[in-house]
Order: sequence, then structure tokens, then C-alpha cells
Amino acid sequence: MSKFNILIAGNNDPISSKGIDLLKAEPSFSVEVNMNLKAEDDMIEASRNAHAIIVRSGAKVTAKVLDAAPHLKVIGRAGVGVDNIDVPVASKRGVVVMNTPGGNTISTAEQAFTLMMALSRKTPQAHATIVGGKWDRAKFKGTEVFEKTLVVLGMGRIGAEFAKRAKAFGMNVVAYDPYLSKNRAESLGVTLCEDLDAAIVQADYITMHMPLTPDTKHMLNAKRLATLKKTCRIINCARGGLIDDAALAQALIDGTIAGAALDVFEVEPPPADYPLLSAPNTVFTPHLGASTEEAQENVGIEIAEVIKAHLLQGTVVNAVNMPNVDPKVLAEIGPFLKFGELLGRLVSQFAPARANVVRINYSGKVGGSDTSLISRAVLKGFLERAVGAEQVNYINANGVAENLGLRFTESRLTEASEFTDLIEVIAKNDDETASISGTFFGNEPRIVKINSHRVEARPEGTLLLIENIDRPGMIASYSAILGANQVNIADMSLSRDKESGKALTLLTLDSTPGAEVIAELEKIQGISKVHCVAV
Repeated sequence: MSKFNILIAGNNDPISSKGIDLLKAEPSFSVEVNMNLKAEDDMIEASRNAHAIIVRSGAKVTAKVLDAAPHLKVIGRAGVGVDNIDVPVASKRGVVVMNTPGGNTISTAEQAFTLMMALSRKTPQAHATIVGGKWDRAKFKGTEVFEKTLVVLGMGRIGAEFAKRAKAFGMNVVAYDPYLSKNRAESLGVTLCEDLDAAIVQADYITMHMPLTPDTKHMLNAKRLATLKKTCRIINCARGGLIDDAALAQALIDGTIAGAALDVFEVEPPPADYPLLSAPNTVFTPHLGASTEEAQENVGIEIAEVIKAHLLQGTVVNAVNMPNVDPKVLAEIGPFLKFGELLGRLVSQFAPARANVVRINYSGKVGGSDTSLISRAVLKGFLERAVGAEQVNYINANGVAENLGLRFTESRLTEASEFTDLIEVIAKNDDETASISGTFFGNEPRIVKINSHRVEARPEGTLLLIENIDRPGMIASYSAILGANQVNIADMSLSRDKESGKALTLLTLDSTPGAEVIAELEKIQGISKVHCVAV
């Protein structure tokens, strides 16, 4: 029987004892628990003979750690975020990375709700005066949450749980989530607001449950904070960086808003001179969203079980970087998995807001095989911008889509069309549709259709989609703006439905144009849409 070395690594943050005991009970496992791995060199030394590493957020599995661990097969993250693991390098090394995306949902929702109530009733400050020997009731007059308007930014699992509790307290719940369908909002009993700025200006309370992406970073910035009610209070138990902490501190000092309760910060731990720490009307906790006995026990047992199953049976569950599939099948469909995920990711960037249907059409030889894994790959790529890359994988993609009210369908035709193999991904809401189609030219993937327009492009670099009226001078107009802003065009594909009709240009660029360049392009008369799509 093979012997597997399992390192449970951390910085004073072990997984639950039940999870450790589960692993130690397996005769073929040798388990080392080391909670003193603060430096990278210490982590490197401890990992040299490991077949599996289990971490929480305190230990980092860097590229150097991976390079020093030749026997490593799997990394388990007891929690959701995998930003402390170099996933791309792990993927290149063939190391499976698995997390536990559902284990701390209730814990985080309850922590956020607790912070909201503590902020409303000034509980921490009142406690401090009592233990300091004072009795000052008038100083700590609070506010009720009953019949107040709560705006939930992000209605995934945690946001939905928060909303349930808020409704039980008699709050009026408004949801903003670009990926939440109207049907799902209705089933949750919340009012869906399609515009972020329109949502937040009505808020008495804002709670944040978004992933941190380029689109959501500083979504509450100085400009938006200035539009809020002076009575508004903000709660963030999601990710540091969703709020501009410096702008928030100033808003609190100026009295622009009434208060803030944070479990996460842009810099963790925040230094002593961090502006927020001296701001008034605040409640802070040190990233305790998942820190309950139940949550830690759940994720500890769950990660132990999936690591055990992977080492003994080769099973892959909740993997963030590979599917659960037989190696022979994977060799056959592997290229389609990667390409499908890419097509999903691309179409999500120009799909209509609040798309409620994703449809995948297969034709040719690929349509004659089992396409379920390819469809999961497409769905994973599509959902990454909605919930964060670490929250969705090949295993849970369908469930994540269902939670968002996103309906998923697929069709397969074994007959070849004009291409030997073709994958078409369509995203739509009640009014608009976006689509992208891809195939292989030999072993090279190609984009061959966008929104029913025939194009040809390699899926690489930065793609710029321009939809406009077909008339002379259009190419010169947008080329001049790109040139003036030092954005070089590497490749170009043109398509139109008819003369003087609708045209689409697909440009491959050497660099990504800034928001001001996109805004300038959108002002050109005759252009209807401009989308900058990152491959």
C-alpha cells in the first residue's frame, strides 16, 4: 500500500481536530500538523516530501513551494478563497487545487448581520464604557433596522442568507447583482435594481457580498459615497478592496455617512496609522467571517474527506483548476474543455445585463460525444465574473447557475455544418442576445462568429468588439482614436449583414485601451456598442 504524506500547514490557524483525526485514522496516511510556517522558507522545507498540503488562509503555497515539492498531488484549501495558492503554477505542475465553497455561508452571513446590529446599536462602544466604569446611556442612542431599506450588493449564497434574515427583521430588501435574474429575485422576495448608483442612493444600510474583481474593485469609491444618505451605514464581510478604504475614512470623518462595520480591509492586518482605524462610528473585526466552531468544523471535515478521496480513489471534488474525469476521456476532450471555458468567459464580457439563459449548441464530431463536461467548462467560464473564479468550478457550476436563476440548456447535432466541430455559446435575457462561436483549425482554436456575424480571430490578447452602421469612414474614425492613444491593432476581422446595414469589427490589440478611450469610441456617430474583452 502506498504511503502518503499530508502536511496541514498554517500560521496558528489549523483545521478542525475532527478533520485532522479523520486523516490520521487512515493507515496509509502520515499526517504532520505544523502551525508555525510564517516564512516562505519554512513552508518550502516542510513541503518537500508532501503528497498533499492542506491550508487555511494563513499559509501561502507559492510557486517556490510548489517547485520544492516534487511529490505533491493535491492542495486543499479549508475555505473559499485560493488567493494564497499559486493556482496557475499548480495547474502547470498537475497539482489539483480544491476548496470548500459552501462551508462558511451561514457563518459569514451571520457575522455580517451581527456587525449591522452592533453598528446600529453602538454595542462595542457601549460595552467599552461599561468595563471602563462609566454609565452613559444618552451617548449610545441607536437606530432600529425595522422598515429600513437594505441594499444587498451581490446575491450569491451569502447575500441570499443575509437577505432572509433582514426580511425577518422587517427590512425592505433591494438587491443589486448584474448576474441575478428577475425570477430568482422574485423567489427570494427582494426588489431587483439594475443600476448600482440607483440602488445605493436609497439605502439606509448597504451590505457587500461581491467577489473582488477588476469590475468590483472600489465599487464604493469617493464619488459614490458622496451620493449616499447621511444616515446610511455600510457593512463589508466579503473582500477588502470593494470599498476605497481611504475614501470611506474621509466620508466617516466628514459625516457623509452614518457608520461602517468591516470584517475585511484593503490591507490586512491594517497598520496602526490606517486612516479607518481613527474614523468615527465604526465597528471592526479581524476577518472573522468564517470563524465559528461550526464553520471551521464543516470546512475541516469537508477538506479532509475530499483530500482522502483524491489520494485513495483519484476522485476530484470542488476542484478550482481541473474537472473530475477519466484520463482517457480527458485526453480526447481536453482541448474542448479549455476552449469552452474561454468562450464562456469571453461571452460573459459582452452578454446582456442580467442574462437569465445560457445555451450551448454543439455541431459536428464534438456533438456526438458526451458534452456534459465541456458544458460545465463553458458555464464555469461564464460565471467567473459573477461570483469570482474561486467560487465556481466544474463540479458546482450548475448549482451556482441555479442559485443565480440562470437557466442552462444545450443541444447537440452530430452532423457537421460548415465546420467540422463548432461550439456556439448564447447568453440572453428577455430582450437581448449575445453569442460567440468557436472551432479548431487543425489544433488551433479560432473564434468564427460573434452575434451571428462571421469573423475569424485567434483567442488571444485583448479583443475589441465594435458594432456600428455600415458606412464609409467608420474604420478610419475608430482607428484614428486608437492610434492617437498608442493602442496598436494587431489583427482585424470585418463583417456585416448587408450593405449599409449592421457591421461588426473584431480587433485584436497589443494593449488594453483605458476607459477613457472606450468612452471616446462610443461617442462616434454610427457606433452602437463597444466591448473590450480580455482573453
